[in-house]
Amino acid sequence: MDKLELPQVIVLADSYRGIQGFLGGRASLMLDVVFLTMFVVVPVLAASVYLVKYRRQFQLHKALQLLMASVLLAAVLLFEIDMRLNGWEQRADPSPYFDPAHKWTCPVGISLIVHLSFAVPTLLLWIYVVVQALRKFSRAPQPGSHSRSHARTGWLAAGGMTMTAVTGWIFYWLAFVAT
Repeated sequence: MDKLELPQVIVLADSYRGIQGFLGGRASLMLDVVFLTMFVVVPVLAASVYLVKYRRQFQLHKALQLLMASVLLAAVLLFEIDMRLNGWEQRADPSPYFDPAHKWTCPVGISLIVHLSFAVPTLLLWIYVVVQALRKFSRAPQPGSHSRSHARTGWLAAGGMTMTAVTGWIFYWLAFVAT
């Protein structure tokens, strides 16, 4: 009788702590969710900026920004819980770019440091931008005295979010895809 062979992803699911992701690599479910979420967030962010800058659709801009903030907050909270409970190092161990003995000086560690150097300040800046906008713009947003400051910090936050996504994708590939 022939032995039944299981697909590689199912075998991986048994060898790592936490819930196995769905993209076929070694990443956990939440790593895959955040990885894909950023592929949605960056274009929606660009569309939101376009809508407010060139179409003057302030209410739609506000709605998109609040939706993205809510989705990202939930994804990041669940992601952080997953990382605290299950870690990431075991899943990165098979990568040729990860060295557990030199976790922070190998390519995976360096890419994570670079990623976090964008992710943490961007999170704080985006929270500031959203909170200030909610405080200083009317319920039905219109240009006002806060517009110039909002545009400046908003552009910084959008650039930071884009770099957070790009550096996150690089870390993801180095740690959880490369073999």
